[in-house]
Formats: sequence, structure tokens, C-alpha cells
Amino acid sequence: MRDVIEWFKENGGIKVIDKELDVELEIPHIAYLEIKKENSKPLLFTKPISKRLGIKYDIPVFMNLFANKELTEDIFGTHPDVIAKNIEWLLKMKPPKGILEKLKMLPKLWKLKSVFPKRLTHSGECQEIVLKGDDIDLDKLPILKTWELDGGRFITMGQTYTKSLDGSMQNLGMYRLQQYDKKSLGMHWQIHKDGAHFFNEYAQAGKKMPVSIAIGGDPLYIWCGQAPMPSGMFELMLYGLIRGENAKLVKSITNDIYIPHDVDIVIEGFVDPTVSKVEGPFGDHTGYYTLPEEFPVVEITAITMKKKPVFHATVVGKPPLEDKYMGWGTERVFLPLLKPMAPDLIDYHMPENGVFHNLIMSKMKTHYKGHAMQFMHAFWGVGQMSFVKHAIFVDENAPDLTSYEEIATYILDRLDVKNIFISKGILDHLDHSSNEQFVGGKLGIDATGDKVDLKVKLLSNEELLEKAQALDAQIVDLKQFCTNSANPICVISVNKTDSMKKLYKNIEVLKNHIAILIVIDYKNNDLKYPYMLVWRVVNNIDASRDIELSPFIFVDGTTKSEVDGFYREWPQDTLCSKEVLEKLKKDALVEFDDDLIRRFGLLEFN
Repeated sequence: MRDVIEWFKENGGIKVIDKELDVELEIPHIAYLEIKKENSKPLLFTKPISKRLGIKYDIPVFMNLFANKELTEDIFGTHPDVIAKNIEWLLKMKPPKGILEKLKMLPKLWKLKSVFPKRLTHSGECQEIVLKGDDIDLDKLPILKTWELDGGRFITMGQTYTKSLDGSMQNLGMYRLQQYDKKSLGMHWQIHKDGAHFFNEYAQAGKKMPVSIAIGGDPLYIWCGQAPMPSGMFELMLYGLIRGENAKLVKSITNDIYIPHDVDIVIEGFVDPTVSKVEGPFGDHTGYYTLPEEFPVVEITAITMKKKPVFHATVVGKPPLEDKYMGWGTERVFLPLLKPMAPDLIDYHMPENGVFHNLIMSKMKTHYKGHAMQFMHAFWGVGQMSFVKHAIFVDENAPDLTSYEEIATYILDRLDVKNIFISKGILDHLDHSSNEQFVGGKLGIDATGDKVDLKVKLLSNEELLEKAQALDAQIVDLKQFCTNSANPICVISVNKTDSMKKLYKNIEVLKNHIAILIVIDYKNNDLKYPYMLVWRVVNNIDASRDIELSPFIFVDGTTKSEVDGFYREWPQDTLCSKEVLEKLKKDALVEFDDDLIRRFGLLEFN
């Protein structure tokens, strides 16, 4: 990690902040605002402190490593599309015919020798310092608290290494880890993750599960930790394929888990399947707090580190964040792995304001009626794609999927209610909108057909708002989008006092002027910023409950409560501390104004 920092310094791509700053809120808030800039850079905080604990740390904090596309490409060593082509070649590889073909294949086959991690017999750089017994103290690490309502301090960029009970499979995952005290952490592995599957094996056998958590080292380790590898495949094989050299592993000091030799810090321990503890709340990458829930506990048996370690962390919350660029890399690299189950797939894109699992757009070659629906079922039935809530399909003539205004118009010009499919299925552990955790509505849109005609008579925003407010007193504001398309979108904000189903019935009489109606809360939403409106809506809806298709398409993106027949607890937004932001602004460490606050929902408004 220090090599990475030096590289950034030499190439002018890092901000070094030498001022004493608190690991609780101050450092995370600076990183949070920095990553939202167009030209964001990695940050190195050289003097982290904890005012609450009265500690001045001698370990610097490094954040926003994946600050932009260029740096992410540098971390890969090439464009992710090149890596994707190599994977595609492997998937399609056939036995060579003749000596010439064999010779041509040799360079690529030679690279495969680097895929499998290599176990070293000596200790690693990460074990230059060893803390055991009474010396174990997590308070010695500059662990961050990002949000005011977080349940404590969390390790947010930990590489969690585990293995199956029989030792035949290894796994690298990225799970948040809450610090409970000096010697224990909460292990938030979601129910669908490989680490949780291994844990179930140990629990059934009545055995403690070994686990080692690495921090820092080669940035590619971190990306591999979130890569959606097929079940049973060790993520560091991907490291070897990309780097062209074996990942070099050493055995942990107090358990038999192997970890990369050159990481900065390692936290070793065991998870007792008979012990659990409430973890959270935590302001997560959805932009909402994950509610408190019981999870297993890691009892720490050792902490090892380099002589001069760097503590690597990330901040999660409302987009855009550095997972935008990590996700971009994942999206490109894993395209070939989707094609075997959907051979006519051309491309796909998961916008960061859809928080990845909430929205996917796919471009495909269509050969027959219902082809797009076939793709929907394929996507919803395989691996991590099964967690996607909303899937939109376009044909090969569509614009680039990242040209948002153009692709939005293209989709709306082909939107027909008969090609909208609403189903139910599995949901991500962090989804808060469904009536039942883990299971909820899915929305599929087939926009691969011919253009449709405009069926409504458009009114101005002012005239339509006046008519709508006369029909329902909850309505505060209104704005129309994509008015040059066949299906303009009308977004209404409300001070909600009753179910939006009633509002929908009240304004059905405006059906000649509305093609698509989306309703959101007035509080903390600004109709000027469609980027955050998309984030809000795809987070807040369950398609099986919140969408109506006649006499116009209606989408209820408001906060749900008992008036909607919703009885789960609805989480709060991740919001910055106004006091902390004002202090950082006064110290010239951040810049913000009311427009930025509203653009990205930094603080409460309306």
C-alpha cells in the first residue's frame, strides 16, 4: 500500500492531509465529499486521531483508492475489457489443430500457470509485528465511524479470508466488521454469501470457524474481494489471471487460513457458531442505514502487521462513491461469464445510482418474441444477478447504455404495458422495501420492440400541478421529464399522510395528460436532480406492491408505513453531520453549498 501511495505521489494523483482529524465522522466526511467530485483523488490522512478515546495514531489512513476510471484501470494494469477478452478466450478455448496453432496458444497458456495462489513456507511482510494475548487491542487501529447513527466503528475495506470445513474451498469476501471491544468484531456476512455458507458447515459440525481479515496490500486484492466469482472458486485465482503472477500467501499465526504475504494488517481469529451479537445500525452503500440484526462474532487471537502499515478504508452511503469505479471494473470483466447463459447478450450496465443490485440495463440481439423475457428469467436465476430488482432490455440498435439521456428516450419510445413483467424473487440482504425480508417484487421491461406513439396530451408543469393539487392536497411539487419521448415521465412530490394508492385513484382523471406517474416524498428530494430521484425510487419500490399499469403507469417511490400495509421498520437516509461539515468547511478541508447538499442529499432539506 505504501508503494501505491508513492506511485500516486509521483504521478500527482493523491491528496495528502497532514492536519489532525478524527476517525469518527471527520475523516469519512472529507472522503465522502471528495469522491463526489468529477476529478476526485485518493486521500492520505497522516495524522488520524480519536478524540473520544484520546488516541493519536501512528498509522495513516488511506481512502478513495478507486477514485476514478483512470486509477481503476491503473490498478488492473490494463483496461477491464482486455481482461474480459482473455476470460472469453478461456471459456471458448478449443484443442489446437496442428503445430502452428499450438505455438500460437503457448503464450496464453503460459499465463495460466499464474492463476493458482502459491503458498509460501516462511512468514510474510504482514507478520513483522505480532500482537497476541493481552497485547491484542483493536483500539490501536484507526478504525472509522462514518455516520452519526452508526452502531460503532467499522472496518469497511477488510478482506475476509475463510475456507470450507473440509478445506477444499477457499473464499475471499468483503464484509463490514463492527468493532465491539478491543478483542472482538461483528462479522456481517450476508446470508447468501460464500462465507456464510462455510459458517453454516462449521455450525452444523459444532466447530469454531477460522477467519483472517486482511487490510491493505495490493489494491487488486480488494477488488477481487467483491468480485462475483462462481461459487467454489477462490477469488485470488482472478488476481493471478489479471496480474500474470501468482498471489503469494502465508499461513496466519494462530489459525490455518492463508493470506497474502504483503498486506498491511491482519486480524486473525475464530467465529464461534454458538455466539452472536447485534450488529449495526450502519449507513450502507444503499444510502440507507442497515438496521440492527444479530450476526456472528469474531474472537480475535492475533493482530499482525508490517512495521509501517497503512490502514485502508472506504466510505459508503449515497452515490456516487468509489464503488462506482470498482463496479465498472466488475461489470466489464464479468461480461463474458454472463454470455454462456445468455448467448445473445451484447452488453449490460448497472448504474451506481441504482446501487447495482437495484437496476440493470441490458443490450441484446433479439431473434423471436419473448426473447427478452427469457433473458429476464436467466438473469434472475443465476448467482448474484438473482438479486437484481429491476431489469430493462433493449435491442442491438439502442444507444450506449451509459449515454443516460439517449438510452432513457430510447426505452420510453418503446415502452408498452404489455411488455412489462412483474414477478417475485430473491432480494439482496440489504433491501428494505419489500414487505418480507429477502423476498419481494421484480420488474422486467422489454424495450426491444418497435417505437410506440405518444398517447397523451402534454400540459406545462404549472398547469398539470394546478390540476393535480386540486385533486389531492398531499401534492407539493411536480416536474415532467423526457417530454420528447412517447412516454413522458411525471414526478410528483408529496407530504404524505395517506396511502399513495388513494392519490393514484384521485388523479386517474388526468390520464389523458400522464403516461408515467412517479410519486416521491417531498422531504429530502429535489425534482431538479434526476440522478438522485432514480436512486430514491429504485431503492424504495417493491414492484409487486408499488406499481400499477392502468390507466397509466404508476410508481409509488415514497417511504412506506402502516398506511401502506408495511410493518417492517423503514431505515433512515445516510446524512452527514451538519456540525462536522461546517467545521471542516471552516478549516478549508471541504467545500459545499446548498446546491451540493440538495444534489446529493448530504443533509436534510425541505
